[in-house]
This record gives sequence, structure tokens and C-alpha cells, in this order.
Amino acid sequence: MYYIPYTYQHPYSYYANGQMEHYYRQPAYWTLPNEFMQRNQFGFPQPSTEGRLVLRDHGNEPFVVNIEEATKSNKTFRTALWTGNHLQVTVMSIPVGGDIGLEVHPRTDQFLRIEEGKGIVQMGNSRNHLDFNQRVSDDYAIMVPAGKWHNIINTGNKPLKLYTIYAPPEHPFGTIQKSKA
Repeated sequence: MYYIPYTYQHPYSYYANGQMEHYYRQPAYWTLPNEFMQRNQFGFPQPSTEGRLVLRDHGNEPFVVNIEEATKSNKTFRTALWTGNHLQVTVMSIPVGGDIGLEVHPRTDQFLRIEEGKGIVQMGNSRNHLDFNQRVSDDYAIMVPAGKWHNIINTGNKPLKLYTIYAPPEHPFGTIQKSKA
């Protein structure tokens, strides 16, 4: 084992304590994999922008994402994450007291999953007859058949974070709506 000055040397050398002022050289203290670390002018690690999630439409290419992280970090009303020929994934953030807005998709089935917040789901066969009402919160999944009128209202005290899957795609490629308007 290496001799490190000014440190306690345990009889078994692999128990030697390293100098804490050089913690940036010890991989055990890094929060990101080595290939994502850059060093500042003093030699301390700083995360690079590589490997960070970019909320934009990643298009008709293979794409893997931590959907919970993407959904919770989204600050826009609606952002398309991935738009293919037969499927679209969007993340949404509904402000306190806000809603998605009463809508119907005649030829599109929809899957929604609540990642954070509380709300009420309303569905029905016509705009004036929403006979399905259900409270939802974290980890609830909502399936909306094509042709059903539906709305989700945020009843919590923080933004309602959810992601939705449309099949086939509902919004144009690259959709980013900062607000409901």
C-alpha cells in the first residue's frame, strides 16, 4: 500500500484513511460517473451538461429516459418528449387550480400517469355529460378511450406533474406549450 503522510496507518494497509482535502481524486465521492465529470480551475469536479436530460422532442429515433425525472423536472404546460409514427409521449405540469381543459380525441387512445400532485379526472360521452369522476394522486394511471370527453383538474397545493402517451400522436412534432393558453 502507498504511504500517505500525516494519516493514521492501520496495521492492515488497505484500511488506511486517505487525506480528505483530496476527496475529489477518490471516485467514492463522485456523484456522477467519471465520464460526466469535468474539473474547474482548482481541480474540483463539476458535472458537465453531458448526460443531463433535455426536455425536447427526441423524435423518431431510439430514446431512453427516466420518465419520473423528466416529468417532475418539467415546468411547461405540455412538452413532447418523443413523437413517432404511431405513438407520442408528452410531459405536463398543471398549475394549482388549473386543468388540462375539456377535450376529446376522436381517433386517439390516451394513457396518463400522475407522478406528483392531486387531482380529479372527469370523463363522459358528451361535453355536457361527464358521468365519470375519480380522485387521483401520485402513481395513478388513467386510460382514456378514443372518443371520450375528458378533463383533469389540479386540486392540490402544488403543480400536478404527469406524462401522457397518445396512440397515434396527437400533437405536432416538437410541441412545447409554456402555458395552457
